[in-house]
Amino acid sequence: MNERILVIDDEPSVREFMQRALSHYKYQVTTASDGNAGIQALQDNEAFDLMITDIVMPDLDGISLALKVSNDYPDMKIMLMSGYAQQRDRAYNLEELVVDVLNKPFSIEELCERVEIALKIV
Repeated sequence: MNERILVIDDEPSVREFMQRALSHYKYQVTTASDGNAGIQALQDNEAFDLMITDIVMPDLDGISLALKVSNDYPDMKIMLMSGYAQQRDRAYNLEELVVDVLNKPFSIEELCERVEIALKIV
């Protein structure tokens, strides 16, 4: 697997957990601490196959980020994640932009399974 994944979350422990788990499954993982850092990572790097972003973050939240980057990176798949039910509900209005919404907390197995499915979606 050579797929490149951008993980964006304002919680360092979540970023580290996801980077370790996804790297173990042979994905190339880049992390960013917020939406603005995520945009910078997109501008600085080659194309990513998948962006996984938390919905609730300071400044630029995951939904605003998804809306912003979907036009500039139309081939990149976007997955949102949240531990807040009301925030997950906001994401379900974005079916055409988002391939999945991952509920926190999640296991390594669930994360990797959902990422594998998301990357296969055409």
